[in-house]
Amino acid sequence: MLSRELLRHQPDEMRRRLATRGIEPELFNTWEELDQQRRQGLVEMEDLKRQRNEASKAIGKVKQEGGDAAAEIEEVGRLKGRIGELEERVNNASADLSDLELRVPNLPHESVPVGADEESNRVERLVGEPPKFDFEPQAHWDLGPNLGILDFERGAKITGARFTTYFGAGAHLERALINFFLDLHTREHGYTEVLPPFIVSRESLVGSGQLPKFADDLFKIEDHEFYMTPTAEVPLTNIHRSETLIGADLPLRYVAYTPCFRAEAGSHGRDVRGLIRQHQFNKVELFQFAHPDKSYEALEELTGQAEKALQILELPYRVVCLSTGDMGFASAKTYDLEVWLPGQDTYREISSCSNCEAFQARRANIRFKPDDGGKAQYVHTLNGSGLAVGRTLVAILENFQQANGTVTVPEVLQRYMGTDRIGPR
Repeated sequence: MLSRELLRHQPDEMRRRLATRGIEPELFNTWEELDQQRRQGLVEMEDLKRQRNEASKAIGKVKQEGGDAAAEIEEVGRLKGRIGELEERVNNASADLSDLELRVPNLPHESVPVGADEESNRVERLVGEPPKFDFEPQAHWDLGPNLGILDFERGAKITGARFTTYFGAGAHLERALINFFLDLHTREHGYTEVLPPFIVSRESLVGSGQLPKFADDLFKIEDHEFYMTPTAEVPLTNIHRSETLIGADLPLRYVAYTPCFRAEAGSHGRDVRGLIRQHQFNKVELFQFAHPDKSYEALEELTGQAEKALQILELPYRVVCLSTGDMGFASAKTYDLEVWLPGQDTYREISSCSNCEAFQARRANIRFKPDDGGKAQYVHTLNGSGLAVGRTLVAILENFQQANGTVTVPEVLQRYMGTDRIGPR
């Protein structure tokens, strides 16, 4: 969430910057009204408590002098009743204020392009040449079933739409990619591997920013305040929830594989074919807790590490800086890596790398103690896919397909797969 002091002392600037994220002025006006109610109530309540204490002392004094303290006792009762009313009002205003603050997105960094949607995104660079075929390339939703390695109908039969069953080399390739990504990021990029729970609490989802705004996109476990994790970003954010880290230890770098579960409530029928938008998918996530002064250096580093996986796999891609209207809720700046898919003749997102600054840390109460011994500060958090496994499998099938319907296995994966080619099962 955003700093309450920032919202309070720079209202015009906050309105301007939040407007670029589609936040109407009325929401900020409501915040100001609630903040004023709460602060005024606290001031009045403290004054009444002072009056009550004075009246209580007066009761004792009158009684010591043998007088009738009925008037003083009545006054104390009146003050107590009024204090109770104010406490309820302040508590209600505080609850409404906190709920509103949890629904306000992060402020965009000054380098982010301003725009309402993806049309305003800025392409930063193109890497690699899309392959040229002397035949009509197939999309993975045809290629996979033809090879017998992807079965969308059986996935739907087992569970429902947007679930897939992998067979043979398809399942093996998915597993090989997970191992390759984890090995790359732990051995070459210095990340610590984490295997977190795949079920998370409501508190964890609030800390990372998924709740309360995105409740409809989550799979909730009935009769429990538990949810299936939508991304490893959620458990990784909460590893150090309510902790104060040591400044000299920053940055902390974690990498985790998890299956991810998303209802995709807002997708409105997009990408219903194939593996692009599934309810269950695998992902390897990169996460950093960084010093605020170095978090944008860390964003470039993390993005480069995700790019490295694409480069080693020899997959063509582009890097796109998302506009204010296309960024994720918690992000201050995001780079999307979009891989080329020849079967669909387009680039598709395969990784989203974001700096959330102190937004998540403030929600999850994660601070660090500076090296100079000063006051504890909120750490900055960064996350990025390193990479989305199913979408990488899609990119391999489509970019490395051959005229005879087989698929060449990228060289780096051949030792994981034990073969250089995927043929019909």
